[in-house]
Amino acid sequence: MFDIGFWELTVIAIIALVVIGPDRLPEFARTTGLWIGKARRFFSSVKSDIDRELQAEELKRMIRPSEFDEIHEIIEETKTTVTDTVDNLSAIDPPAAASAPSSAPASESLPSGSDHKPPSEGVKKAPDP
Repeated sequence: MFDIGFWELTVIAIIALVVIGPDRLPEFARTTGLWIGKARRFFSSVKSDIDRELQAEELKRMIRPSEFDEIHEIIEETKTTVTDTVDNLSAIDPPAAASAPSSAPASESLPSGSDHKPPSEGVKKAPDP
């Protein structure tokens, strides 16, 4: 990454020992190591996210011309089949509706304002006292 050799690393260690001091150098090295680890994990996650996005874009570009054309053909065939079926059913339906007898119950055929109620089946009249 930075291409640091042995002698460059030794010079950096000596400068850090002089500037930071021998007492705080281990704590500084530990903190620096943690920060470097976090930075590496962050950059690797960003890199993997970018790779995944690029692969997804490539797949979309590859699928788009061939697969979407096939899907659109299937959808159009289905639409024409449904339209033909609906047309056939609508051509058959009106004569069948005209010849069907009215099967409305007697209670529904009464006028809405009348007080007349149809006789109830199976109900016996109570004897007069």
